[in-house]
Amino acid sequence: MSRDDSFTTRQWLTLIAIGSVHFSSSICISLQAPFYPAEAEMKGASATEYGLVFGSFELVAFLSSPIFGHYIDSIGTRCLLSLGLLVNAVTAILFGFLDYVTAHNEFIIYSFIVRILESLGATAALIAAFSLTAACFPDSMATTFAALEVFYGLGYIVGPTIGGFLFSIGGFTLPFFVIGIATLIIAVVVSLFIPAVESNNDRSEGQTKITQVLRVPAVFLDSVSICAASSSMGFYTAVLEPHLREFKISPVAIGFMFIISGGTYACVAPFVGRICDKYAKPRRVIIWGSLFITLSFVLVGPLPYSHIPKTLIICIIGLVIHGIGLGCVMVPTFIDALKSAIDAGFPDDLATYGTLSGLWSSSFALGAFVGPSVAGFLFDRVGFQYGSLFVIFCQLCLFVALILFEFRKPSRKLYTKLSEETQLLGRHRYTSETLHQKPANGLPNGFSSGGLGNGSLAVSRSSLSSSTSNLAFGKPSGFPVIMPRRNRSSKSESHSGPGVGGYECI
Repeated sequence: MSRDDSFTTRQWLTLIAIGSVHFSSSICISLQAPFYPAEAEMKGASATEYGLVFGSFELVAFLSSPIFGHYIDSIGTRCLLSLGLLVNAVTAILFGFLDYVTAHNEFIIYSFIVRILESLGATAALIAAFSLTAACFPDSMATTFAALEVFYGLGYIVGPTIGGFLFSIGGFTLPFFVIGIATLIIAVVVSLFIPAVESNNDRSEGQTKITQVLRVPAVFLDSVSICAASSSMGFYTAVLEPHLREFKISPVAIGFMFIISGGTYACVAPFVGRICDKYAKPRRVIIWGSLFITLSFVLVGPLPYSHIPKTLIICIIGLVIHGIGLGCVMVPTFIDALKSAIDAGFPDDLATYGTLSGLWSSSFALGAFVGPSVAGFLFDRVGFQYGSLFVIFCQLCLFVALILFEFRKPSRKLYTKLSEETQLLGRHRYTSETLHQKPANGLPNGFSSGGLGNGSLAVSRSSLSSSTSNLAFGKPSGFPVIMPRRNRSSKSESHSGPGVGGYECI
């Protein structure tokens, strides 16, 4: 796509199709939140048991995301996306049949099985959607990714609302049947509009592994940022309601408090994407996001010994700030990780997109699993105010790490690939006669045309010594130092051009 921000008809259809995947997946995830706990308690399940049923979704997503991301190049994006939506639809319908299971143990076991399968389907569909976003919208990735996150955020808000409404009309089964059939229709429609994206990489060369991309410091920091942000979301999800009980507000108002952060995120995400595409480096936006999330917990807690009063208005302001912080972290991390991986030498192809999509999804799931778990443990022992110090501490550590990494002094590495003639200097042993030969006319100072045979270059001892020391201390020398091109699409050039083998001379 050109930089004039205009989408083709095909791209608009692709964007809507991918957005529907995000929307339907998030609805399937959040649909049962308003009524499943009550149904489980009627079957004799405890809060710990049905809490683990909910948490199993994120745990399975954490474990399966790298696998889907690794093999997406072999399976194909369209195939993985269609299969994921199909599994999502079938498991949603199956969840509705749990109403007919009366025994406690069977109910919990079947709930775990269906929830795990649902997680596999949603994870596969979302990873395929992430990879398609990177492949189909390379010139406006941040803006497009932000728009898709709006779909996902709206699904999280709409899911419980639709679930509660349909439950009040037709009981436990109706919400799952309606959403399951709707997801099946979406799967058919999406398969018609999603383009087939094939990798340009030779599969015989191997696929990008998640352990390899994690060795890139920027990608590792992005993964930690995602995990920390989703952990803060999980912290609020688990213990915000008991923290607000002292205000004696209605259940509807409590529900509205949960919508504040997600709604703010959905509104802010497109603007953050635009900023990352046009005006600011993604990593610097992530730094601001970490600071906003920290400030949110300082206000909502409130921070011990800060003399900040605990009022409903301050809690609302804190949740709004949290939504802004989520937008500043969630949107730029995938874009920054992709750019950093490609700059580090990974291929700009579907295999890399899939691996990074799996890493993003896995990091998010890990934080979403750890956040509520830690929140419940700390709330039972020290309460919300002191328990929130866990999130504040993690975000401040991340903030310092991001600052140090972003504004570090760049190292001057003069290496990579030297010209063919220069490499010969390290492959041959030179005799004393060769090293003392005088330079031939027409050649650079320190070089001669004899001594190595077949017209190879020879170098004087003084020139070799000087050049070696200069290279060691980062100074210019008589040898051409070849650095990698920054342009992804650069091809190998002949030695007579401005670079050698796809590299630039400096």
